[in-house]
Amino acid sequence: MDRPVATRAQHAPLHLAILGHPVAHSRSPDMHNAALSYLGLAPRYEAIDVLPHELDRVLAQLAARQTGGNVTIPHKEAVANIASRTELAERVGAVNTFWHDNGRLIGHNTDVAGASATIHALCEAPVDAMRCAVLGAGGAAAAVLVALEDLGCTDISISSRSGARASRLIDRLHVSAHVAPSAEAAARGADLVINATPIGLYDDATPLGVEHLEKGAAVFDLVYRAGETAWVRQCRAMGHRAVDGFPMLIEQGAAAFACWFGVKPPSDVLIHGARRGSGTSYGTP
Repeated sequence: MDRPVATRAQHAPLHLAILGHPVAHSRSPDMHNAALSYLGLAPRYEAIDVLPHELDRVLAQLAARQTGGNVTIPHKEAVANIASRTELAERVGAVNTFWHDNGRLIGHNTDVAGASATIHALCEAPVDAMRCAVLGAGGAAAAVLVALEDLGCTDISISSRSGARASRLIDRLHVSAHVAPSAEAAARGADLVINATPIGLYDDATPLGVEHLEKGAAVFDLVYRAGETAWVRQCRAMGHRAVDGFPMLIEQGAAAFACWFGVKPPSDVLIHGARRGSGTSYGTP
């Protein structure tokens, strides 16, 4: 990044979009279009399915239209490598919110704010006294780790299919964490377990068996689906406090909207819009 950039668009976007692959399941268009309508703003928000090799071309087209929007799997880290990043996006190494100022692509991260708010609401005890486990080592996991660090957590275990990738993530973020050999090992002794993988997005697969959770452990699944994910339902049935990624979707969406237009829409408007969409598969923030 050649210089720090502001966390507000200089000029409100003329169009809005979410970029991902796949992306049809996203509730962001319903959520943001409800807010745009409520506030009487002209732009419309659409979902654009973008294959990885098409990303540069699509972003160039969006720049010409002064488009802002969001980024989801699998493009968060790729957009971070292309964009002029805000200080927070630079720190996380992943972008979920973007806009164009005078043709220049600006990348920001509101996932951290969404994760922080969700964790704070979920946990009964201060996070700085907790042992936490994070499953995954991608862009979503990076945002969660930054949120945990900002909340004061210094005891974090990370599991990933690639231990080397998890190690690189810890080194890059400079967080107090260590790599566990498996999800089960990461969850051992953890007061809070966070799924930052896409497991459970398309089916009822779970990232970790409920039997491996400590008694009283809280669970945060970044995946969100209509009727909640199977993992959240199973955890709650066994007496665990558990929440899926829907509250994070709302919180990060409100923060992104403020980046584009300088105002946060009411949460109930975003919630109603996000829940109005049909289908069983929702997505990840």
